[in-house]
Amino acid sequence: MTLLFRFVFLLSIAGLAIACEQPTPIPRPRAYPRVIYPQKAFQVFDKNYCAFTFQYPTYSVVQQDTGQNGVKPENPCWFDVYYPDFECRIYCTYSKVGAGKSLDKLKADAFELVDWHNKKANYIAEERINRAPDLQGMVFSIEGPAATPFQFFITDEKQHFFRASLYFKTKINTDSLAPVYDFVKKDLRKMIETFEWN
Repeated sequence: MTLLFRFVFLLSIAGLAIACEQPTPIPRPRAYPRVIYPQKAFQVFDKNYCAFTFQYPTYSVVQQDTGQNGVKPENPCWFDVYYPDFECRIYCTYSKVGAGKSLDKLKADAFELVDWHNKKANYIAEERINRAPDLQGMVFSIEGPAATPFQFFITDEKQHFFRASLYFKTKINTDSLAPVYDFVKKDLRKMIETFEWN
């Protein structure tokens, strides 16, 4: 009887030891979070603090720049078009040509800000905006792990200069951001197509 008891006891201990053994963890395959895209719909940007109008998405919010640390922005027509669902912003600035800012200087600054991304960019494509005599400008599509994938400026070549740049609030991963960027880029194109000076 003791031999059978010992055998059952040892078998129970062995079963417990095997049951307590941790399974080998298997890593999950790489995946990106699911993004739910809103229905495309637009509204008119027509603020009394700016000298232009354009269409922007209904699923974004315009936030006027109020300054930082008690320092007001250079112009009251500085604002962001914020996408809460995607955690990205289109930073928009407006400058009146003259008053210490020549058109050549404003254009040079815009090109310099784009050129700064050459450190990380794989390629920067330039596209001219030429919609009417008073709507000239340039679009910059920046490919690669740069901080901003899209920038542009629009001017009437006389007294108005508008500049915008898209930024995502995340580490730059061009593969995971590509679908969201493509979605937002269509909104930026709509903004350019519908842009008008007042």
